[in-house]
Amino acid sequence: MPLKLSLKPGEKFVINGAVLTNGEKRACLIVQNKACLLREKDIMQPEEATTPARRIYLPIMMMYLDGDGNDQYYNDFALRMTEFMSAIKDRNALVTCVEISREVMSGSYYRALMQCRKLFEFERERLSYDPQSISKHAANY
Repeated sequence: MPLKLSLKPGEKFVINGAVLTNGEKRACLIVQNKACLLREKDIMQPEEATTPARRIYLPIMMMYLDGDGNDQYYNDFALRMTEFMSAIKDRNALVTCVEISREVMSGSYYRALMQCRKLFEFERERLSYDPQSISKHAANY
């Protein structure tokens, strides 16, 4: 089934490891076959992995985008997920962690990424976490 991608002017996206930027006008692309695709909003830079859930997301994203480094990224994912699950007691968050792990084990990295975003919400609710304020605060040091 084709994937229809509607892009904003200047929006970046990654297809099979290639970073592309849309031009000055809205555009619509149709991807006809299976491809690893992430929109700009789903791409995380290493310096943005500032919380436990984000440290889980980053290696999953890298496994999705870079099939060659899967062992390294998987080891990092497994370590971060184990640490996270050891530190929390919330049943719903633990269920989400199990779902993420299942998706990773089956190679469904995109689905794992979308599940992992639920952990961002969990952190935000529990820790009153705001990534923008932490970045601004860190820049002052």
